[in-house]
Amino acid sequence: MPLTDIEIARAAKKRPIQEIGEKAGIGAADLLPYGHDKAKVSQRFIDSVKDRPNGKLILVTAINPTPAGEGKTTTTVGLGDGLNAIGKKAMICIREASLGPNFGMKGGAAGGGYAQIVPMEDMNLHFTGDFHAITSAHSLLAAMIDNHIYWGNELEIDIRRVVWRRVVDMNDRALRQITASLGGVANGFPREAGFDITVASEVMACLCLATDLADLQRRLGDMIVAYRRDRTPIYCRDIKADGAMTVLLKDAMQPNLVQTLENNPAFVHGGPFANIAHGCNSVIATTTALKLADFVVTEAGFGADLGAEKFMNIKCRKAGIAPDCVVLVATVRAMKMNGGVAKADLGAENVEAVKAGCANLGRHIGNVKSFGVPVVVAINHFTGDTEAEVQAVKDYVQTQGSEAIVSKHWADGSKGSEALARRVAEIAEAGTANFAPIYPDDMPLFQKIETIAKRIYHADEVLADKKIRDQLRAWEEQGYGALPICMAKTQYSFSTDPNLRGAPTGHSVPVREVRLSAGAGFVVVICGEIMTMPGLPRVPSAEKIGLNEAGEIEGLF
Repeated sequence: MPLTDIEIARAAKKRPIQEIGEKAGIGAADLLPYGHDKAKVSQRFIDSVKDRPNGKLILVTAINPTPAGEGKTTTTVGLGDGLNAIGKKAMICIREASLGPNFGMKGGAAGGGYAQIVPMEDMNLHFTGDFHAITSAHSLLAAMIDNHIYWGNELEIDIRRVVWRRVVDMNDRALRQITASLGGVANGFPREAGFDITVASEVMACLCLATDLADLQRRLGDMIVAYRRDRTPIYCRDIKADGAMTVLLKDAMQPNLVQTLENNPAFVHGGPFANIAHGCNSVIATTTALKLADFVVTEAGFGADLGAEKFMNIKCRKAGIAPDCVVLVATVRAMKMNGGVAKADLGAENVEAVKAGCANLGRHIGNVKSFGVPVVVAINHFTGDTEAEVQAVKDYVQTQGSEAIVSKHWADGSKGSEALARRVAEIAEAGTANFAPIYPDDMPLFQKIETIAKRIYHADEVLADKKIRDQLRAWEEQGYGALPICMAKTQYSFSTDPNLRGAPTGHSVPVREVRLSAGAGFVVVICGEIMTMPGLPRVPSAEKIGLNEAGEIEGLF
């Protein structure tokens, strides 16, 4: 019996975090250890390397996720290890895991097989407390808003127009819409409210896009929390919460240094979801890694229609960075599933289904190329894949003007990803990328939404009622027209229908709600039935998680 992911992680020969820091060029004095195997990196060190030249940036993205699995994080880790194995100095940058999906249905987020980041259990649970700090800072602002209203409401907040929701890092559908302050005069003024999951918080977005603590406090202060009766905005700085929130986030702002199974350095920092937020690890982690390594391998959440689009149009635009190569992860199993094969039947060879399912892959290749960046397809290898099925994918990718390389990092670690690493390094070093976002800053907000819907989702139209269009125009008049768009939609399809696989055309994108994230610096567009507070599935993963007799965690991954 092969070892499970968690058994492989437990058997890892971890090195002291100071040795990992030294490998990355970070001295022990600039590390704040959290135990023996993880540490935060000081702002002093980050400031000291800002003038160094950047290494090459590699983005790992994927096709739309299927129940068959794609292995984007696993490929990110495997590629980073592979680059180090062929003599390149490489670092990995990924997001932190949210507790909600870990106990729901997504599982862990540290890679798998012999391409993992450790300590896996810590990363998938409380880690260094960053998400708790974000939840606390968000909750402090929520409390101060209601407290301000209670003590006389000097700012004249219209309690019907408080837009600052609460958050918790758990999937809890019962909290999506609530009534707060019930129970009499002592508890304040009753009003409707609701909860989002922590990873959808604008505080999370601010932390992940900020360059330092001063920039973080400015962004927090710029967040709009409510409106007066005359529709003028009230900001977080008006509530005077931005300073205390920054204090709560002081340590969370520092990137977390950990290691791969092969003892290569990795930053794991920040965690906005790509289906309801902008889906990238922190700017401060990525930009610092670019100063320390020749190659930085990072990922963006879910399929390229969500994570990669937001990475290019939001993160790269805000941080002044650009990818040198994009790796698009696909599996033979996922191609068969997109081709109509049921999950129970994926073990049988079906070349025709592979060919039929490649349309989804082709759509993503074309979309990524439209940003001016070269694309390599990584076929994340499963033991049941046949030569004929793999060749079908390779042949298809070639017709799309790209190339596909089989990578066996899950089973063999860096030895299995060496071919992929060599080709990615070759492309990145050739300098052929000519990156540009797909819309300019000065395009009207609704046209930006249409550009994403038509060019990335291949939709015919965007459906938005007059109220939404008027709101977008009002924000433009208030000076927010140059902001990029953060689309919130299902990750399972190019459309807003999660059951519509492949590469659909002729569909519409219905916009249900728009939210201005003035501190983060983007407009959130909520499409279809997507929820910013997920629910648990019928059988949540939490039912299988517990401690065994040795006190070890079982069922987490």
